[in-house]
Amino acid sequence: MKPLLFPAIAGMMTVMSGAAFADTAVSAVTDLNVRAGPGPQYPVIGVLAAGQSATLNGCIENSKWCTIAEAGGQGWVYSDYVTADFSGSRVVLTQRPHGSSVAIVSPPEDIGNYSTDYTGAIVAGQPAEDVFPPPPAKVRTYVDTHRLDPVYLDGEVVTGATLPDTVELREIPDYNYRYVYVNGQPALIDPQTRRIMYVVR
Repeated sequence: MKPLLFPAIAGMMTVMSGAAFADTAVSAVTDLNVRAGPGPQYPVIGVLAAGQSATLNGCIENSKWCTIAEAGGQGWVYSDYVTADFSGSRVVLTQRPHGSSVAIVSPPEDIGNYSTDYTGAIVAGQPAEDVFPPPPAKVRTYVDTHRLDPVYLDGEVVTGATLPDTVELREIPDYNYRYVYVNGQPALIDPQTRRIMYVVR
């Protein structure tokens, strides 16, 4: 899959700390949405494929949202699913050592009409690598033609993550998994574990 990032949004970020360095190499641990802003309510503008590298520009202080540059574009990713090298060890960005030299950036000044009122949180989990084959075409068609109002949860929609019990899952005829539109994206869910098995892109 060739991910695609759109051109940078002017004024999207401002580096706040001169002492920290930017331009750190990072890579995704699973196919990861790249969004237009720092939150699940912002539109998806591309995908950072599992194992693909990008350049970290910085992270918002006390937040899991970080901005990256890749293929001539810029966007925001959720740092639970991005790794970087710290003192010779590959570490998930969210769990980086205290005092590590990651630049601090500010969020966009204008968040528009995007709500930050989430109804719960996605529980991060290990990516479901090669466990679930792509669904049949009839399933994708059903999910696309039977759209639901999205629920917005703190976190990012990735395979292996778990949805809270408060999210209502909808049945798909003659199919084992259910679906829901979460953070603007349809996802197939195992109703027993509530684990995201596949993100319909």
